[in-house]
Amino acid sequence: MNTEPGKFKEEDHRPWGFYEVLLDEPDHKVKRITVYPGKRLSLQRHQKRSEHWHIIKGNAVVTLDDKEIPLGKGESVDIPRGGTHRVANPGQEEMVFIEIQQGDYFGEDDIERFEDDFGRV
Repeated sequence: MNTEPGKFKEEDHRPWGFYEVLLDEPDHKVKRITVYPGKRLSLQRHQKRSEHWHIIKGNAVVTLDDKEIPLGKGESVDIPRGGTHRVANPGQEEMVFIEIQQGDYFGEDDIERFEDDFGRV
């Protein structure tokens, strides 16, 4: 565990990149998510939480239900509870965004996957 100033304490690596949990409270959770160039997260939805995504580095393409939304640094999108969503990094550099979750439950088992580039179910 790294406790230097400005460093995060919990990091979870995935095939598309990694995330760091910045805050985990009973009514909300905050993550810093890094997506590698050319990678994307699974197409998914959550029944127990909504999410707010704010891009802090790079460019993203967010799929939200039947829309594709391009976002750049400083732009945000709200993912409603039950909304089918994914984020992709179309760029040549890492894309980083802050995810704020709100709801009743924040466990990784509240992910219902529809498509996944890495064969996860």
